Amino acid sequence: MSELGRILNENIHFHTLSAEEAISLMQTDKNGLNEEQVLERRSIFGLNALAEERRRTILGMFIEQFKNVMIIILIVAAIISGFIGEITDMAIIFAIVLLNAVLGVVQESKAEKALEALKKMSKPYAKIKRNGEVVHIKSEEIVPGDIVYIEAGDYVPADMRLIESASLKIEEAALTGESVPVEKTVDKLEKSDLVIGDRKNMAYLGSSVTYGRGMGVVTATGMKTEVGKIAGYLSTADTDETPLQKKMAEMSKYLSAAVLAIAAVIFVTGILQGRNYFNMFLISVSLAVAAIPEGLPAIVTIVLALGVQKMVKRNAIIRKLPAVETLGSTEIICSDKTGTLTQNKMTVKQLYFNKTLISDNEAISNSDGLEKAIQIMTLCNDSKMRRIDNQNIETIGDPTETALISFAAKTCFYKDKAEQEFPRRAEIPFDSERKLMTTVNEIKGKLICMTKGAPDILLEKCDRILTDGNIVYLNNELKEEIKAANSEMACKALRVLALAYKEIGEIPEKVTPETLEKQLIFAGLVGMIDPPREEVKDAIKTCKTAGIRPIMITGDHRDTAAAIAKELDMINDESEAITGAELDKISDEEFIGLVDKYSVYARVSPEHKVKIVKAWKANGKVVAMTGDGVNDAPALKVSDIGVGMGITGTDVAKGVSDMVLADDNFATIVEAVKEGRTIYSNIRKSIQFLLSANMGEVLTLFIATLLNWNILLPIHILWINLVTDALPAIALGVEKPEKDVMKRKPRKSQGNFFADGLGISIIYQGIIEGLITLGTYYTGLSLFSYEVAVTMAFATLGLIQLAHSFNVRSDRKSIFEIGLFSNKYQIGAVIISALLQLIVIIVPQLSKIFKVVPLNPVQWLIVAGASLLIIPIVEIVKLAWTLRSRVKAKAK
Repeated sequence: MSELGRILNENIHFHTLSAEEAISLMQTDKNGLNEEQVLERRSIFGLNALAEERRRTILGMFIEQFKNVMIIILIVAAIISGFIGEITDMAIIFAIVLLNAVLGVVQESKAEKALEALKKMSKPYAKIKRNGEVVHIKSEEIVPGDIVYIEAGDYVPADMRLIESASLKIEEAALTGESVPVEKTVDKLEKSDLVIGDRKNMAYLGSSVTYGRGMGVVTATGMKTEVGKIAGYLSTADTDETPLQKKMAEMSKYLSAAVLAIAAVIFVTGILQGRNYFNMFLISVSLAVAAIPEGLPAIVTIVLALGVQKMVKRNAIIRKLPAVETLGSTEIICSDKTGTLTQNKMTVKQLYFNKTLISDNEAISNSDGLEKAIQIMTLCNDSKMRRIDNQNIETIGDPTETALISFAAKTCFYKDKAEQEFPRRAEIPFDSERKLMTTVNEIKGKLICMTKGAPDILLEKCDRILTDGNIVYLNNELKEEIKAANSEMACKALRVLALAYKEIGEIPEKVTPETLEKQLIFAGLVGMIDPPREEVKDAIKTCKTAGIRPIMITGDHRDTAAAIAKELDMINDESEAITGAELDKISDEEFIGLVDKYSVYARVSPEHKVKIVKAWKANGKVVAMTGDGVNDAPALKVSDIGVGMGITGTDVAKGVSDMVLADDNFATIVEAVKEGRTIYSNIRKSIQFLLSANMGEVLTLFIATLLNWNILLPIHILWINLVTDALPAIALGVEKPEKDVMKRKPRKSQGNFFADGLGISIIYQGIIEGLITLGTYYTGLSLFSYEVAVTMAFATLGLIQLAHSFNVRSDRKSIFEIGLFSNKYQIGAVIISALLQLIVIIVPQLSKIFKVVPLNPVQWLIVAGASLLIIPIVEIVKLAWTLRSRVKAKAK
């Protein structure tokens, strides 16, 4: 038996073997395995189940929140504060760190449900043959070599080579992305490099039987199945940092270096001035506290969380918090076709009758002369129709057949009523060899034989044609017209069926194709396709305007994929489409240079999807992958942001996604991108506000130390950083999107966070804040007393930052242009923060803790004037920048 294990490890292409060769290779026969063989094989291959992935605990998720450079810096600062006796400072810093961790755990739905969902796809029981007897066993007990029976309604319990097939059709959309059930055969196939969707003599775990019955020999179980391989990709796929996480890590490094440098310079300067070592250490710690924006991690988390709530209202459910921002930097959207770009519902689009091609809408509005074709569509049909209410119906069955009865219902010809009025008296089921289906129905006392099927085959069985209500001889000229119409529809990637009928006197003794499927009257052609969602075309247009490239990745055929892509304006030429088989011939390294050439990928496997995503990422692009099937899951996980479908999506796809679309609407992604861009812009505003404030604090303390002034205490800095600044920073995070946000090109993920003038703005605005604060302290010291000067400096530093929050609402536009009161949250935040700043100075019990004194009206007037001074200064800088930009634009 070890020989069988060795053979299966060689990756045999079972679809290239005959049924007899497959049975022989699996060392079994049609009577099935005996008990001894089963036990021996189970010891080698194990249970037919997927390996479970260890789930993270709440504690594990909580600890994960502390693996962040900024958080580590804060913890070190808290420990140092406690070591030097500043217990209040330590408590405040630890509280903010814990708040950030709790917010992270609450908001992120980190549980990986993918493998559990994959396991559930297997039906618990299967019908197999062992020791010559048919038995029902748990599907996990199946072993390679077992003989399995499947029929309509069954889930396929393992990967198998089919050895018998009777009109067997299997739905493989979740695995391959192809919406139409595959007609199965037992014949061996020649090509070894066929993708899953083209291996028509194989059945795969997780797919479902929609029609007919069959029997197969199991070739793979558990993790060796195609679904098992996907599970393997999911467990080994790396999870990269999001662009925001990278930027925050980058900023943390800058801040760490700045903190150490500032503390070292101040400490050395003080020692050279002959000051006390311990006092200089305290001052250095104060500067370090001033340099670190303690509230930043929590504020970024809160801004993202608020973005999540807005996204929910737009039908986008965020599973992983940083995903909101990642969408904003998306440059490539790799989308599955079936169910994402299309409706995942076969629909009649064109008909040919009376020697004319017409659209479905034309046929519905004027169905005169179509009665016979509609009868055939409805009665020569095994699908079912159920009425939900007077207005709505539900169809059940093969997608092609449900498309036909749905179309007929639009002309007010309903299958449920038709079956009662025109009962079926005989039938010849569809099979993949003759590619036809025939029924005999009694219509108004007459027996009518009706046939539908492949146009090229059915046309040869017709000798007459129904045209303009008359039955005429079907000559070669008319046949060529029919063939031309068939070709025209096929070129549009429509699935075409021919319709024919004849009246018979009685039902033959033997109901066979030979007795019924001949001398038929041709009634017409009907073309169907899984059409694009109506809103997708506009969404793709918006994506292109925003500099985002949409890519279609599907398991469907190239012609179908290219036709849909052209209709959606995703491609201009079929040369932009490539198949999985062609992709296999290109090495990973070579493909990185060629990936830009293609926008449509057809007949692809899960490995191909991952290859495509990785190639774009290797080109420095931020890639989003949308999808709903099991086959999308590996690429969803390896992409920068995976977008699953909430309604049609499998649990597997939703389980690995960063974001789930509750309405399965591709257009929702566009709104999500807009929200992501807005959030990133707002986070930059919050960071600009906080860091310019910290820059002002550092400069104030640095210059004060050089001048031997004792200006601010550590508790003053912490209060401003964590309380006074926090609410305005959050309010900036909910600033409305700018009008041109979706007309800009995506920002580069590898670009510097402080680019586009952000770094310069932080520096010059921080210098202004610091100089104004120092000026206020000097005024207080000169005109009043040291205690008053410290209090005035503390009040000015807090209030000047509140005034400055209005400046950073736009980096270029005047606050009067965007509307001084247009952000109601900011107005509220500024009022509350200002009141808090006043309370700690005015309330005696609090003023003692903060070591400040009450101010008189004149002193408050000086503080107010100094605090508001930053607004006109920044407005002048913005005006200068605007004028300079206009001069440059004219020069070009």
